[in-house]
Amino acid sequence: MQPIKEVTIYDIAEKLNLSPTTISRGLKDHPAINKKTKKRINDTALEMGYRSNTFASNLRSQRTHTIGVIIPKMNSNFMSTVLSGMEKIANEANYNLIISQSLESAEKEMLNIKTMFNNRVDGLMISIAYDTIDYSIFDLFINKNIPLLFFDRTIDHPLCPNIEIDNQKSAYIATKHLISQGCENIVHITGNQQRNVYAERQKGYETALLEAQLPIKEGNTLVSTLDEQSGIDAAEAILEMHPLPDAVFVDNDNCAANCMIHLIEKGIQIPEQIAFVGFNNDPIAKIIRPTLTTINYPGFEMGQIAAKKLIAHLNGEESLTTTNYIGLRSELIPRESSARIKSKQQIDDEGAPQ
Repeated sequence: MQPIKEVTIYDIAEKLNLSPTTISRGLKDHPAINKKTKKRINDTALEMGYRSNTFASNLRSQRTHTIGVIIPKMNSNFMSTVLSGMEKIANEANYNLIISQSLESAEKEMLNIKTMFNNRVDGLMISIAYDTIDYSIFDLFINKNIPLLFFDRTIDHPLCPNIEIDNQKSAYIATKHLISQGCENIVHITGNQQRNVYAERQKGYETALLEAQLPIKEGNTLVSTLDEQSGIDAAEAILEMHPLPDAVFVDNDNCAANCMIHLIEKGIQIPEQIAFVGFNNDPIAKIIRPTLTTINYPGFEMGQIAAKKLIAHLNGEESLTTTNYIGLRSELIPRESSARIKSKQQIDDEGAPQ
């Protein structure tokens, strides 16, 4: 494959019929250049795929031996384990990771992508922000044949592989487990349905209900950002439901734990009145009482596979386009929060006359 020519300020100058000096100053936000001209320059630079020469000593034919990683948030146990897996493989292969977070903002994510591009990373691994709907920014990498890989929160692109678990199957298993415990009125606390992760889990939840001939109630799906406050807000919404649901399936352990705590504070017995299943198998699932049933999401393994796949491509050992999907296995980990049948039996035994 022939190396793709780098776009220079001279190319931009020729297209806009401006001097290279004006282009350079406009890109550097020089006060001598008016705002309208700066906008023309920056819009054209983005359109043409121009990258500022942050590492002037490196020719494009040379590698920087850096890989960019963009995640939604750093304060996620799941993402921490993913990063640990990536770091292990990258270190072994003598690559460095540049890690940034989108803070669940499409605007911040776009800035991060441009920064990674301008810093000439050899490849990019990204988990999409909560509210991203425009994917055209990724053309910066794709048009330059710079490898791009999506993990966890992904988009469907023929040139970019996705690494994730079978979210639909995992949610189906979680919901079916609650049904097996005698639950019939199950609430699903989920995230933005534009994200593949949450849309697929909603499908799995609904599939399990339909299979059990249980109604799908629109009001039983609560869409949130799945943070701590979302768990408390969801608990308040559940307390307003009549009748109360007998189970809750939550797409995040942290949100599930906070929802449980708030309900317990309001006098709700778990799992006797409401059973719970979370997602991710975060440490909090073992700490909270009752312990939280959850779906194990192998984050460390995901990080390792993502890094191995990208580095193998960079080393010419395999192509990213040989597959567009890599699925990881997940499993249900039953704990106290969903043991509804057993808990009811204990109550009956304790209440039986001696």
